[in-house]
Amino acid sequence: MRAQIRTGAISKSFGKLKAVDRVDLSINEGEVFGLLGPNGAGKTTLINMLSTLSKPTEGTAIVNGFDVITQSLQVRKSIGIVFQEPSVDDLLSGRENLELHGLLYGVPRELRRKRIKELMELVDLSDRADDPVKTYSGGMRRRLEIARGLLHLPKVLFLDEPTLGLDPATREVIWNYIKNLAKRGGVTILLTTHYMEEADTLCNRIAIIDHGRIVALGTPRELKEKLGGDVVMIKGKVNLARVRKLRFVKAARKTNSEVMLTVDHAARNLQALLKVTGRVENVEVRTPTLNDVFLHYTGRQIREADAEGGFFERVIRSETVRS
Repeated sequence: MRAQIRTGAISKSFGKLKAVDRVDLSINEGEVFGLLGPNGAGKTTLINMLSTLSKPTEGTAIVNGFDVITQSLQVRKSIGIVFQEPSVDDLLSGRENLELHGLLYGVPRELRRKRIKELMELVDLSDRADDPVKTYSGGMRRRLEIARGLLHLPKVLFLDEPTLGLDPATREVIWNYIKNLAKRGGVTILLTTHYMEEADTLCNRIAIIDHGRIVALGTPRELKEKLGGDVVMIKGKVNLARVRKLRFVKAARKTNSEVMLTVDHAARNLQALLKVTGRVENVEVRTPTLNDVFLHYTGRQIREADAEGGFFERVIRSETVRS
């Protein structure tokens, strides 16, 4: 299967800070690939380089067969981006925003009109298509952003928190469309999200990035299985030194208010575990979730790492100043 996105030791430095550190990735055509990481881990910096918004300091990247440095225009023509921050024109109507986008990308008139009609229906904005965007709610603007990113039928689609602020029903509609777009349309999708359910539902594979490096990579199922046991969350004053000596405890990590343990056969070993933990206020036992995987590799809950709001725009300004 053809790799639509391929990086070779790609890196990005801002002075002494290495935001992305020698990342190697290969993402196949028609794959939905999730990039998860705490705030400042490097995920949006990586997307910026892949979408030609920022030049790599070192390494290479090929997107849809084009080099992001030497063939940046061809890359931009073949990709779509849904920014996390609003970027539609408030003074134009929803339809006018999509018309303008279609003109800029050279979408033929008849196809443009057909796509606008389809996408307005998809994001449930048909009855507001000719209203000024300044009259839209935050959720409506978000839906318009998604429609715009899909309008020109991109080969590669970058989604930065695509369903942020959407209600559950609309979010599920967008999920289904994204899955069909990848499966039937052959579009390669790279997304960031802070919704673990979204990553689990949509992504064929997931990479967790922390401190600029990929620390875990695999399907959602593979990543959960890698924890190798049940998850036990304990709230209280836990004696970690004694707990770590237990042969059935595979990993132990302290979070802000709890201790996360990976335990073989938790139901069978829970009583023995509690004998050495110390004073316990609450215990929760469950099979591993993606949030547990994230916590295991980064030491932080996904919700502790707020979205990197405005990062695209900040990097663009930064690069402009530097140049």
